Amino acid sequence: MSDIVTAAVAALSEKLSGGIPGTAKFVIEGEGALIIDGSDVRAGDDEADVTLTADRETFEGILSGDVNPTAAFMQGKLAVDGDMGLAMQLGAALS
Repeated sequence: MSDIVTAAVAALSEKLSGGIPGTAKFVIEGEGALIIDGSDVRAGDDEADVTLTADRETFEGILSGDVNPTAAFMQGKLAVDGDMGLAMQLGAALS
C-alpha cells in the first residue's frame, strides 16, 4: 500500500466520521485504492456503489480542500462511475 493511500485512509476517517449511506471506492491512479463503507475507511479494491478515479494531485487537492470535487469532475480531473447521488453526497462531505 502506498503512503498516499495510508494518509488518505487516515484523513478520510476524520472527515467522514458520520459515515456515508453506501459504499464508495477512490482509485488514486498509480497509487492504489481505498474503500469507504458506512463509517469505515480502509485500503482495498472491493466492489462499490460508486467509484471515483483521480490522479494523486487532484485527490490530494480534494482532501486538503484546495480542489472542489464538483469542479474537478466538470474539468475531467475526477471520473465517477456508478451512483452519482452518492458521489454528490461524498463530494459535499469533503468540501
